[in-house]
Amino acid sequence: MIVSTALAQRRAIFVLTLTLVVAGSRFVTENFVTTSWAAGAFAIGKCGAYGQAYDYAGEAGARAAAQKQCRGDCRTVTMKRSCAALSVDAKNPCGAHGYAVRPHISGSLNAATRECYKFGGKECVIRAWACDAKG
Repeated sequence: MIVSTALAQRRAIFVLTLTLVVAGSRFVTENFVTTSWAAGAFAIGKCGAYGQAYDYAGEAGARAAAQKQCRGDCRTVTMKRSCAALSVDAKNPCGAHGYAVRPHISGSLNAATRECYKFGGKECVIRAWACDAKG
């Protein structure tokens, strides 16, 4: 069976157009939709108090949401396309603590625990963690 040149061209154009549409939608999803919701914050207070907010449109909204959850005098750190973790001393939650923001959850958990021990913690455990978009 012989396929006409015009029909073959139409099929090729259809396949090319379909490929471009799929590739374009993936590009838009990965670079605009995810990135637009890639701000987060972690509020850290005394005695294991914390607040967290992730995948917000902007840092200001994320900071406000994290602060609202945290009780007492809390400081806020931001995370953008990353993870944050808080570690406290299990024997004395009002004592030593540590926090960290890193690109991946494993790094933030390890660094937060190290910080807790560095400041005198005896039995440091992860109290909370959060990751924002692609963290």
